[in-house]
Formats: sequence, C-alpha cells, structure tokens
Amino acid sequence: MVTYSDANSKLKKLYDKPYLRRWLRGRKVYSLDLLSGWSCPFADECKSKAIVVNGKRRIQDGPKCKFRCFSASQEVQYDHVYNRRKANFDAVRHAKTKARIVKLLLDSLPADAGIVRYHVAGDFFSLAYFEAAIEVAKRRPDVLFYAYTKAVGYWIKNLERIPANMVLTASVGGLFDEAIETFGLRYARVVFSTYEARKLGLVLDNDDSHAADPSRRDRSFGLLIHGTQPKGTKAAKIVSKRR
Repeated sequence: MVTYSDANSKLKKLYDKPYLRRWLRGRKVYSLDLLSGWSCPFADECKSKAIVVNGKRRIQDGPKCKFRCFSASQEVQYDHVYNRRKANFDAVRHAKTKARIVKLLLDSLPADAGIVRYHVAGDFFSLAYFEAAIEVAKRRPDVLFYAYTKAVGYWIKNLERIPANMVLTASVGGLFDEAIETFGLRYARVVFSTYEARKLGLVLDNDDSHAADPSRRDRSFGLLIHGTQPKGTKAAKIVSKRR
C-alpha cells in the first residue's frame, strides 16, 4: 500500500476556489508523495535529496542546484515525513509494472478523495508509473488529479492519452527543458520576484489554484522562490531578504 497525505496548508486553499467545488462536494484534497531527489531522475536546477550519513540525515544538493527543493529539506528535518515518502517510493518501485502500480494506487486511494496532487514531493520516475497515473485518472473520472513534472519525455510520449481530469504542468529546471517549448507544454517557472514574473509575462500561482484548474491547463505561470536555500546562493539571499 501507499499512503496519501492530507492537504498541507497550501493545498487546503483549494477548498475555497469556486471553480474546483464540483470535485469537492463532501470530499477532500490529498497528495501522493515520494522521496525527493531520489524519485526525480530528470531534475537539474532543483536537484536535492536527503541522504543518510552515519545514521543521520542531511541535505545533498546536485551539482547544478540553483534553488533547493523545499520538500527535500522537510525530509531531513522530520522523521515521519521522510519515512512516509520513502515507504511510498519503495512501494511504487517494487510494484514495477504499469498494471501493478495501477492496482496499488487505486487500492490505496481514499474513498473521499476529490482532488489528488502528484507530488508535493517527488516525480514520475518511470514510464510505467506515469502511464499508471494516467490509467488511474481514466478509471476515476470523479477525481481531479494534477501534477508538476520534469518527466516531459513521458508526457510527450502520451500527449494524446491524458484524460480531462488529469492536469499537468512541466516544471522548468530539468534536463529536457527544450522539449517544453518544442511541444508547447504548459509550464511553471520558479522566479525570484514578482518583478521577474511580470517581466516574463507570468501570473504567480501562490496556492496551486492555477496548477489544479482544468480550464487553465494551457496557461503557464510562475512560482515564487521559497524554502531553505543553499548558503551563499542568490536564492538564499533573496529568500532571506523577503523574510
């Protein structure tokens, strides 16, 4: 089994959006989270993960890390967060095949799920997992699924198979960013300020309301840098100043 997490403070704001109410009549928002970095084979500029050294966890940033993954920092800090995400990651990896992953995800899905985000932490780390998520959405048209992903190759391979109740956003900062523009994928870009977002012509999404909205599945947006950042980096200086 995998464990779907209750909505965090950011995702709870989805309950207040009128255009999402059809999915939430008496139902709840959940996320399915995996181990950050370890489940993100296509991450580049945000590549960070929790590693265990001498029995203790610490953060390890990738060689091109420009802004640290906030969820990796959570996994260093909180035992229960790390353990749950690792257990989920192990369960999906061990399921291996599309059919077995579909069964795993469906069997574990809470009965009162209305909106599900893949992933507050992690990403689609294999084609079988990505295509299983598509199949789950097709079998549960009453649930809205959405995700940010750097696995743009898997998305491109399945462009014509994405159901109406699955909303995807390409996450800029991965290994295959050039494919985002080539195939016209909706994307999210991390920005350091509201000025930068305006300069790029991007609306900021501060509460996932843009990311989850099926009616805006073709409109890209910005995400303001947040979380603990590597000491001495531009990202760290900006986050510190904003605080």
